[in-house]
Amino acid sequence: MTRSTQQSVRETFEAALGVIRQASVGILTLLDIKVAEGKDPQWFSQQLEQARLNAGSWAMVGRKLNLDDVEMSRFTLRLRHLQQVAPQYESGQPVSQNQLFAALRFVACLERLRENQPKLDYSTELPVTNEAAQQQAMQQLRALELTLKGLVTQAWPDQQQLINHLKQRTGADKVRRWLKLGKQGDVLSGMLFSELALLVIDKKEYAQHYERIFNSADSLTLFVEPRKTLQTFLDDIRVIRNAAVQQQPLTTVQMTTLDAFCSAIAGPVQEAFAKGRVNVNPQALMALETAKLSAFFDDAAQKNRAVGGDIFDLRDTIERPGAQRQDIQRDPRQLAATVLWGVTGVAFIAVALGALYLASDQVNPPQTAQSVNQAASESADAPIPVQINETPRDKLSRRGIRWDESHFRAAIDRNEADVVQLFLDGGMNWQVAWTEQALAARQDEALSLLLRHRAQMNEVKPCRRMIATMGHALAQGDVFTPMRKQFLKSFCITPGVIKRQKYDLDQAVLREQANPGAQTKKWAAIQRAIYQEIKSGA
Repeated sequence: MTRSTQQSVRETFEAALGVIRQASVGILTLLDIKVAEGKDPQWFSQQLEQARLNAGSWAMVGRKLNLDDVEMSRFTLRLRHLQQVAPQYESGQPVSQNQLFAALRFVACLERLRENQPKLDYSTELPVTNEAAQQQAMQQLRALELTLKGLVTQAWPDQQQLINHLKQRTGADKVRRWLKLGKQGDVLSGMLFSELALLVIDKKEYAQHYERIFNSADSLTLFVEPRKTLQTFLDDIRVIRNAAVQQQPLTTVQMTTLDAFCSAIAGPVQEAFAKGRVNVNPQALMALETAKLSAFFDDAAQKNRAVGGDIFDLRDTIERPGAQRQDIQRDPRQLAATVLWGVTGVAFIAVALGALYLASDQVNPPQTAQSVNQAASESADAPIPVQINETPRDKLSRRGIRWDESHFRAAIDRNEADVVQLFLDGGMNWQVAWTEQALAARQDEALSLLLRHRAQMNEVKPCRRMIATMGHALAQGDVFTPMRKQFLKSFCITPGVIKRQKYDLDQAVLREQANPGAQTKKWAAIQRAIYQEIKSGA
């Protein structure tokens, strides 16, 4: 888990750009756009937008690429993110870690796209200088998991207290499963990788135990919030880890991405260990015999088979037990009565349909062949009837878009106002947290629709997170747009929020006075602007 030098970072980044240029030619050709050669990510994004206009929607583009709506959204978002962090690049320029991270994440998307669409045959190979890269990747996966376990164990050194805490946060059923699958006296050993990672990146757990380790890390700034960057990296690693657990050789893209992400995550922990703030040493966890490494992954494979695999995305927070759907237990006699009434109903309907059929034969005698041909001719000339009472859900279904939150969020991220409108008209609720990407990309059309349906916003206490995210974005050079101001005035003008923001402003001013400088001055100005905005809207 060592950090790469600037030269190797630049070489890997340029190799990733080469893959993107090559892949863009094949993808655009499949989308009926002829190009001679691939160019930078910004050009590729513009060409994809033209393909969307030609096809009529992103859903139609996704069909040609064999991507569903969620996968298509992931593809366009990662390309847009790469375009933002690396708008222009000339060979030999310095490359930041974030530029490399964004490029690797998009190349991983290109690799999955090629697997989904057999008509695409571009190469995604990246240079790997280490001959034992496969072995090192397996060691990194193990070391990362043990690092996460070590951090959780340090936060909860008493096993029984940890078990009680997990029962309260996740429910007794999950804890029983973990104890059954794990080693005796070690509840963490029974968890899937995503479940263990969630104990670190859960908002509440992170703020209480791990924020001081990761929040000052320069390696976790790909997104505004370090916790969000950590969550994203761990979820990408989960996908790579699944391939390793299934004994599939990792691709060069997966090994390069894993090396970069593991270094970014382990770096802050290693630094905290050197300063004596944690007792977890990631570097020491890399050393392991081959036999023990094989046993580790055999155990991981057994756990995955027992629960059907680690297939779910890494969530933002731990799901409360009360939020999970519970199976309804029925009395056998009640179930028998239900079945009996159902059979009776079916029999009644059959008798009624038979009576209607006999009656229709008497009123309308069977047609002759001539009358049948005449009716067919008339029906061919008649216009196709339109379904008058088509609901918004029906319209979405007809367009191949499922009625769920992930597709709603994808439409917001892509600024597809017509799709967003259908979800809102159908009664789908939304959360302010879903608008972070759209606010950063200034997707005002979709955001305006959400504000017009603000009664359907059901996120509880969205302001602390929204103000924190907005503040970090402004600190990194984003603009305090009118839409951001409108969101603050729409949801953050309660007395409690205003009071808390006034306190944050006072603290920022005190820090500026105690340590004058460009950064403290800038942060105080941001806190003042946010406070004045919500104060004026109250």
